[in-house]
Amino acid sequence: MIDIPEKTSTFHETLEEASRYFEGTGQVLLTAERLDAELRSRNIDYVIVGAIALRAHGYSRYTENLDIVLTNDGFQRFKKELLGRGPWGLAGYDSTPEAAKTVCSYPEMAVVKFRIAGEYPGDGKLKPVSFPNPSDASIEIDGVNFATLDKLIELKLASGLTAPDRLKDLADVQELIKIRGLSNDYAERLDPYVRNKFLELVAAVEVGRRNNFEEQL
Repeated sequence: MIDIPEKTSTFHETLEEASRYFEGTGQVLLTAERLDAELRSRNIDYVIVGAIALRAHGYSRYTENLDIVLTNDGFQRFKKELLGRGPWGLAGYDSTPEAAKTVCSYPEMAVVKFRIAGEYPGDGKLKPVSFPNPSDASIEIDGVNFATLDKLIELKLASGLTAPDRLKDLADVQELIKIRGLSNDYAERLDPYVRNKFLELVAAVEVGRRNNFEEQL
């Protein structure tokens, strides 16, 4: 295994990296492109979820992490063929299952969090929504495979509904509703498990729009 030093950044370095991210040249974005090339060259299917997928679908918020879904077979191949070789090393040294699926790219020092198809978002417990097989729910945007908008929304809602520390996932969906102009009709594309929460967020966005309109009168 390669030795990945602990990442430390000053306030100004963080601001500079955030600026690069919003310009499309941040380290985590470069890591996504590099990992895309590595996986494609080995015919390992993948799909990117999380904040970088939000960016691909029109809502850009800063992140230092890359969340990516592989099948279990694909992840085992990644570990065998890539982990500890070139830029990829374990980001942590504890024995938790989550740490075993968290990788750091060097020298970018971007954190890559692997999700396994069939596992569950949020609290990790059994639910109707799970991380998808990459070949079933991906769309290519600028040459990189991202979760489709409906699948990304399902994952975000299922996470926010079941993990108290993941309420920002609900806020992410609310921003997508605003930016993409999604309405109640879009709920039909989603798993019934998350439809009611989606409709609640649509209603909240509509209330906000009406209030803003009235303030401008």
